Amino acid sequence: MIGGNIERDELLTLLPHKGKMFLLSRILAYDTSKRTLRAEYDITRDCLFYDPELGGVPAWVSFEFMAQSISSLSGLVSRERGEPPKLGCILSVSNMEIKRPLLKAGTTVCIDVNKDCMVEGVFSFDCTVSLDGTEAVAAKLMVMDVDDLSIFTKGA
Repeated sequence: MIGGNIERDELLTLLPHKGKMFLLSRILAYDTSKRTLRAEYDITRDCLFYDPELGGVPAWVSFEFMAQSISSLSGLVSRERGEPPKLGCILSVSNMEIKRPLLKAGTTVCIDVNKDCMVEGVFSFDCTVSLDGTEAVAAKLMVMDVDDLSIFTKGA
């Protein structure tokens, strides 16, 4: 399904993140069949990762913006199937390239996630975070949807 314009209140139904850990402001566009999504996040002083000495959020935090964008896409896919959103796990972040080290308060970042491949329920996404139309951070995230996180702690 192709769509867009999902605001914060509806986004909260797609993600397990709540409170200060919720790091998306809106979805601009998505295509569940191609597994692509474009979202935005308004950088404010209320952000969990805001550093007052820097006056913004360090760009390395972008991997979490990317992961939550992927999670919201997964939530949209689940909703289409009539299922509740699944929990997701970041398996790896690779090829991270930071071109702008700081995302200043008062700006809005644009997050693009595009499925690269999928093998046995593990997805690889090419992701970017842009600021003012210029790519600030790029990375590849490998993620997996799970029904029960206890599979990672059994036998521990």
